[in-house]
Amino acid sequence: MKRYFFRKKRIWAGLICSVIAAVVVLFGINSYVQISVSDKIFDPEEIAQMDADCILVLGAGVWGERPSHMLEDRLIQSIELYKKGASDKLLMSGDHGRKEYDEVNVMKQFAVNAGVPSENIFMDHAGFSTYESLYRVRDVFKAEKIIIVTQKYHLYRALYVAERLGLDAYGVSADLRIYAGQDYREIREIIARIKDFFYVIVKPKPTYLGKPIPVSGNGNFTND
Repeated sequence: MKRYFFRKKRIWAGLICSVIAAVVVLFGINSYVQISVSDKIFDPEEIAQMDADCILVLGAGVWGERPSHMLEDRLIQSIELYKKGASDKLLMSGDHGRKEYDEVNVMKQFAVNAGVPSENIFMDHAGFSTYESLYRVRDVFKAEKIIIVTQKYHLYRALYVAERLGLDAYGVSADLRIYAGQDYREIREIIARIKDFFYVIVKPKPTYLGKPIPVSGNGNFTND
């Protein structure tokens, strides 16, 4: 009986140690992703003369024909960079996988309304995830040097993925206000960073690729 008790105790101790080790590794990955690209995040003024191939705006939710607050701030920041000369092309990458839900046309229309010529705005209709958006930036839109605009909590992962895919990427934060539900997003982002840490090792192909549409050309070719 005593032997059984000690054996059971050792098993539980082993399980607890394994769980602790797994948690340490996972949080270590999360921290590594953040620290490794922290020097790639700049203020808009610092990056205004970057002359990048494009400014990549990562999609977020839309309310009908209006961008959500987070997406609106990404658009405002990217248009500001465009007007300062950081790049002469905007690339709107988001979810347009269903006819009734369209992030990218909402994004483009917002930029057009702000005075950006339609031909300078590209749309990536199949940017279903951060990883897929960046893979397609490289392989479909043929960009090499990019500026990524999103909120800072998301920017670390986007820059990490971009770097591991061979892109020369820089980031600008679009945190222009306080967002409801941010604590939940921060927790979810930890999981997403860990997921994409392994994604960029395996490098699976995105849902769609298709023919090249270089951002050096005319953005109207991406209209639908």
